[in-house]
Amino acid sequence: MSVDSLLQTPAPLAGPLTLIHGKDEAPGWWRSAVIYQVYPRSFRDLNGDGIGDIAGITAELPQLADLDVDAVWLSPFYRSPQRDAGYDVSDYCDVDPLFGTLTDFDVMIAEANRLHLRVIVDLVPNHCSDQHVAFQAALAATPGSPERDMFIFRDGSGASGEEPPNNWASHFGGPAWTRIMEPDGTPGQWYLHLFDSSQPDFNWDNQGVHEEFERVLRFWLDRGVSGFRVDVAHALVKAPGLPDWGGRADGGSSDGYPGHEAPMFGQPALHAIYRKWRQILESYGPDRILCAEANVDPLPRLADWVRQDEMHQAFNFPYLHAGLDVHRLRGVITDSLLTLDAVGAPSTWVLSNHDVVRHASRFGYNGPGPRDGDGIGVWDHQPDEALGRRRAAAASMFMLGLPGGAYLYQGEELGLPDGIDIPDGQRQDPTFARTGGARLGRDGCRVPLPWSAEEPHNGFGNGQEPWLPQPESFKQLARDAQAASPTSHLNLYRRMLSTRRELRLGAGSLSWLERYCTGSSLAYLNGSTLVVMNLNHEPLDLPAGRVLLRSGSATPASDQPVADLGHRLGSNETVWMKINFEDAES
Repeated sequence: MSVDSLLQTPAPLAGPLTLIHGKDEAPGWWRSAVIYQVYPRSFRDLNGDGIGDIAGITAELPQLADLDVDAVWLSPFYRSPQRDAGYDVSDYCDVDPLFGTLTDFDVMIAEANRLHLRVIVDLVPNHCSDQHVAFQAALAATPGSPERDMFIFRDGSGASGEEPPNNWASHFGGPAWTRIMEPDGTPGQWYLHLFDSSQPDFNWDNQGVHEEFERVLRFWLDRGVSGFRVDVAHALVKAPGLPDWGGRADGGSSDGYPGHEAPMFGQPALHAIYRKWRQILESYGPDRILCAEANVDPLPRLADWVRQDEMHQAFNFPYLHAGLDVHRLRGVITDSLLTLDAVGAPSTWVLSNHDVVRHASRFGYNGPGPRDGDGIGVWDHQPDEALGRRRAAAASMFMLGLPGGAYLYQGEELGLPDGIDIPDGQRQDPTFARTGGARLGRDGCRVPLPWSAEEPHNGFGNGQEPWLPQPESFKQLARDAQAASPTSHLNLYRRMLSTRRELRLGAGSLSWLERYCTGSSLAYLNGSTLVVMNLNHEPLDLPAGRVLLRSGSATPASDQPVADLGHRLGSNETVWMKINFEDAES
């Protein structure tokens, strides 16, 4: 059946409708934008060293423009020892030679401008590399010196200072403190690192730190970036006195509830920092944005971050973590829209990023899958790739019909799975090393992309082996193979994104259609576009209307299309329909 055919069913479209969110008429490109995350070392390798580079990004920007996204967000490309894939920055105002040069960056910005793509860059203000000149100066200085005060140095506890200053744990495993040797060779103070020991935390009680990052903002704004995604935005300021904390390293409490009072997260002084940053961005014009990676619960606290004089956006982690639980999804969507509407901010939606198992793999489980931040190993229970890809297509279509902004992670438009068969010797995530292999870490979602099925390394690069091995399925899922197949995952994304723009769904409204909001399905009306997702094992009868898109048509390039179910929506499938309904705009 053609996507333009009419579906006839005896069942009328009946209410009731529950209006949650009205149309968004406020100005600002970001309010309804689709932003595509590029992980530079895994995007495209043009110089043949096995690692992606900025020239590779520039070469493939036309592919992203063709996908019809609004902006590109680049994960870190700064000078770095690469102990944490660039999130350990040694120079915030230069490009690491691994990726190219500042000239390469400027060429990329020019090409993005030509293609009408905005570029957003990652900013890592909570911590730097231990090779940063400021930290090296701190190591060479004495306790209580101005150099030490740029970071969080403390005397240890115990009779001889042999114990850490408090009980905080690192996100990557082990303690959040490392003891140094003083310049005279004696055991000395400890420094705080919420992540790897090579990533010392800055002291945001020091005005010098504020001034340094304001300089960094201006440096990249002067080069033409459209904004910043702020890494670990909730962690910069720590509670006075650095009190012990009985919860998890991620700020959660020991009883499983969100860590609302975690002393390393969500401190009130953060808001003044971001108000100042907002002023700096607005001095460059109204279209530069800040997006917070802020893992803050509950949603009303997150809304404080996106008030009119602070961040423009914040990542919606509750949505990502809701998975395919329709009750959680409805609750998160409702709470997000109502809460953020109250402060005049748009919501954002995301299903994958560089820190979580790709949703094409996560959704391949019928039971428990990998825990957040961990990968899948060869000895783990394996996901069903075909099921995962089908559910991923359905979940993506459901998400892209929602009003607000959306973030895509490179390769999700291809339906890529996580890399699973990665030898221990090739794993680079510090979590793997710091936990002695107990947690695999995030390498699986960072495997280099497949561009061409018939070229070496699936077109990622024509030189050395990629820095992480590609799964065998990547050949079948390569971009050129999918581009040639009308029913591919890639071409479904293209149709979704062009239709989303045409119908202005990102700036639309949302009303739940209660008839389809069951324990295994969920449906909403965005203007006159009906979005229905069916997670039941059985097909679902659809109302009369014109089908715009259905996710079940997405298959790997070499497979046959799924059976046409006519006026019924298949299991693990989403549909967009144009309907005639007198209350559609209510």
